[in-house]
Amino acid sequence: MKKRILVAPLNWGFGHATRCIPIVNALIACDFEPIIASDGAALTLLQKEFPELTCVELPSYNITYSKNGKHFKIKMIKDSPKLIKAIKSEKRATKLIVNKYGIDGIISDNRLGVYKKNIPNVFITHQLNVLSGMTTWFSSKMHQRIIRKYDVCWIPDTDMKHNLSGKLGHVNTLKLPIKYIGPLSRFEKKSNIIIIDYLVLLSGPEPQRTLLEETLLKEMKKVKGQVVVVRGVMEKEHKVEREANMLIHNFMTSKVLEKTINTSKVVISRSGYTTIMDLAKLNKEAFFIPTPGQFEQMYLAKRLRKEKIVPSCYQHEFTIDRLNEVSAYKGLKSIDFHTDFKALFSLFESE
Repeated sequence: MKKRILVAPLNWGFGHATRCIPIVNALIACDFEPIIASDGAALTLLQKEFPELTCVELPSYNITYSKNGKHFKIKMIKDSPKLIKAIKSEKRATKLIVNKYGIDGIISDNRLGVYKKNIPNVFITHQLNVLSGMTTWFSSKMHQRIIRKYDVCWIPDTDMKHNLSGKLGHVNTLKLPIKYIGPLSRFEKKSNIIIIDYLVLLSGPEPQRTLLEETLLKEMKKVKGQVVVVRGVMEKEHKVEREANMLIHNFMTSKVLEKTINTSKVVISRSGYTTIMDLAKLNKEAFFIPTPGQFEQMYLAKRLRKEKIVPSCYQHEFTIDRLNEVSAYKGLKSIDFHTDFKALFSLFESE
């Protein structure tokens, strides 16, 4: 009988869910039976990617961003009682799922309550340091405290000088069971002809996703050339609309999106870590607009801008003229790293 592994990504945009796709595929290839658990858009996306697998709904964190980025931290503090309550519900739900499905191991991608004693537990994160401005030390220590209860923490990056996460995923003095597993991406680079001038990828929690969509739809109408917009809204049916010079999709499945990115010259998106891993895998030029008040995205965008890899700007500063900066930057490049999934999954082989 195949061992069943619970794979549970956080529903916070699509990044946590999409970077679990190669892990789920690797589990299947190594003769495990993945059980997927999440909520909201992340769960819907994974159900579309793996219709043959068992998918279970977890309690939602129900965390949204503020409209004003300056108030992001205040809103997160206000939402913390709701978050703590959700994590407690998540712990109870995990216990029920483990018992119902006979789970032999857990892989939690930033879901803080998905953990069960007496079976192997893995935590995935690229944030050993959780940036939160003046409270970074406290938020990092709290996160590290959660990580310690897991058997191992997988960091989707390398421990080499050339890496993608910078200080987020690299801490010099830290006694944690960590393993760098290399950048994760569901995509493969293909030699396609470029037919799209600009690809806009929208994602992330509301209301900031909608606010950026409104800005970009207005500005991208001014572009001379072919524009494709992926709104990042998971619905039952795939929809496509044409507006001026733009083809607007509500969402794309992995295979379609892989082809679309491969045939695009420049990608405009948030500077989320999973997006960076994907675009690096496909060696893409990009322009980043970090989510207002999201310290992690702001740091990653600033780091890549400073290294002359990808230009970026604040959301309220974006105009179509900013895209002229792209040609002066190097673009993202893939990191040559082989992820040995068989060795990683040996944790679940022990009786």
